[in-house]
Amino acid sequence: MTRLTVYGRDRVRMGSRVLSLRVDGELLERIRQHAAKRGMSVQDYVVRTLIREDFDERFQSSVDETEKLGIRWPAT
Repeated sequence: MTRLTVYGRDRVRMGSRVLSLRVDGELLERIRQHAAKRGMSVQDYVVRTLIREDFDERFQSSVDETEKLGIRWPAT
């Protein structure tokens, strides 16, 4: 498993794997532009995007499970 922990702009990599993707040229250019706006490499931008998406999915799953228990957030 590859784990990337991000603290501000500092990156700590624990382990490493290779993931190769075929990406449409137009999409790659858009990704490059987004990364450049943030002063990041394409690789770092894609990894951070995947980390954020994974967190969002896990967070939403937790919210859904909590609501199944009849608990609403924020509590009012």
